[in-house]
Amino acid sequence: MKYLSLFVCSLILFSCGESQQKTELTLEERARIIHDKVITIDTHDDINVKNFTDSINYTQRLDTQVNLPKMEEGGLDVAWLIVYTGQDTLTSEGYTSAEANAMAKFDAIHKLCKEIAPDKIELALTSDDVRRIDAAGKKVAMIGVENAYPIGEDMANFEKYHELGARYISLAHNGHSQFSDSNTGEADSLWLHNGLSKIGKEAVKEMNRLGIMIDVSHPSKEAFNQMIALSKAPLIASHSSARALCNHSRNLDDDQLKMLKENGGVVQTVAFKSYLNTEKYEARNEKVKEIEKAVMDSLGMASISRKEVMALPSDERDAYISKYMQVRGIVDAKTETMTDLPPAVDVGDFVDHIDYMVELIGIDHVGISSDFDGGGGIEGWSDASETFNVTLELVKRGYTEDEIEMLWGGNLLRVLDEVQAVAASM
Repeated sequence: MKYLSLFVCSLILFSCGESQQKTELTLEERARIIHDKVITIDTHDDINVKNFTDSINYTQRLDTQVNLPKMEEGGLDVAWLIVYTGQDTLTSEGYTSAEANAMAKFDAIHKLCKEIAPDKIELALTSDDVRRIDAAGKKVAMIGVENAYPIGEDMANFEKYHELGARYISLAHNGHSQFSDSNTGEADSLWLHNGLSKIGKEAVKEMNRLGIMIDVSHPSKEAFNQMIALSKAPLIASHSSARALCNHSRNLDDDQLKMLKENGGVVQTVAFKSYLNTEKYEARNEKVKEIEKAVMDSLGMASISRKEVMALPSDERDAYISKYMQVRGIVDAKTETMTDLPPAVDVGDFVDHIDYMVELIGIDHVGISSDFDGGGGIEGWSDASETFNVTLELVKRGYTEDEIEMLWGGNLLRVLDEVQAVAASM
């Protein structure tokens, strides 16, 4: 009888284990079906024009976090490629240099879509374009402008950027621009405009007229308040998370999130470690930096801050970043085998922010972004090839297919439609 009881118990345990395994497999299969069905949109992916040449480009599986092979592997359908320009002096010389940088990035994106890989990726200007291109089996490129600084003081350039494909523009980045104060002013409480400048207010109206989404991820809180008050169309935060969970000036606090909801806009949760969980990031980063410094010392490379890197002349900056990416590859390989590191900021931390904002302002006003190739990337979503892991975590949290479709791009496309409808009415 004893042996019969043991046999029965073993059979029950085996059956339970087998049942649990089937349940987990079903969960992943369900997530895969949803992921393959919905249109996945990442609203912030930085670029380097050196990766848009005839010999080196996004048809290859480069070290970049985003390229066509990695988008295919991870099932990322739409990448907003970013025309980013760092902040410099508010002078005609500064504007001229910045414009050259911006035009080079516009040209690079157009070259990818029209010359390098027109059979694989196409530029979209509307939500209908996105759905048409996706249905044709191609990847979708869209263009966002991070920092209006290269526009200078010529308001006609907003229309020029729109004609080149820009469908969202941020009026500031790290540092106050001619249009808007930046969130970076919180560090020293020094402001240039106390929100928006006179031409910044004109820019809001001009973007409304043209159908360009206004991005509030980098401008100051007062600038945010003024843009909300002035805009006739919904706004977006192209890559920000919840300040209540991580107190960083790049995140939106509860008041801002509620205002964005009332405005009809959307906040695109960003997979940037230090904007998701400061404590986890700093604990792990301290150990990783020790390893990184040892690698850099071995290569005779100086360690400088991100701010110092961005202040370098463009050629020197690109060279430093290129070498630093090599260092990161070595460091990543070392840390992958280490078992005593503090836990990394991961997809769970990322979806915690989504959960929080969905609870606070509703599923209609939350989306997804990575900031890949601009500092973004977390454990589990370190590049475009791992995009499925975000959907898997959402399914684990109980989100339905319709809700996941909204988070992955439906909300963003709805805002784009509304912004363009306002422009048509004007």
